Amino acid sequence: QTREHALLAYTLGVKQLIVGVNKIDNTEPPYSEARFNEIKKEVESYVKKVGYNPKAVAFVPISGWHGDNMIEESSKMPWYKGWATEKMQQKQVQKANGKTLLESLDAILPPEDLQTN
Repeated sequence: QTREHALLAYTLGVKQLIVGVNKIDNTEPPYSEARFNEIKKEVESYVKKVGYNPKAVAFVPISGWHGDNMIEESSKMPWYKGWATEKMQQKQVQKANGKTLLESLDAILPPEDLQTN
């Protein structure tokens, strides 16, 4: 399903992507760094094949049920150092970083054709 969504988004012209790795509380063991890294590696490979630059994609481990890393940083994942992205806009690299899903949403750049100078 993730692959279909990434391909569909790219096909429809979506330029920026955020990957929320949900149900991180339901891994074995709960909040597993190894499982997050495994999923991240697999999805990074796929989004690259689709046409996205993996450096421009924020990967955030979240628990929607418990609210971990949604709005505030979770204390249950001390291993998670946060996401960092590099996106090109108007021929300049725009860097952003954070730890939560909300911060990754705030880092989405407005479409270039809608920006006013």
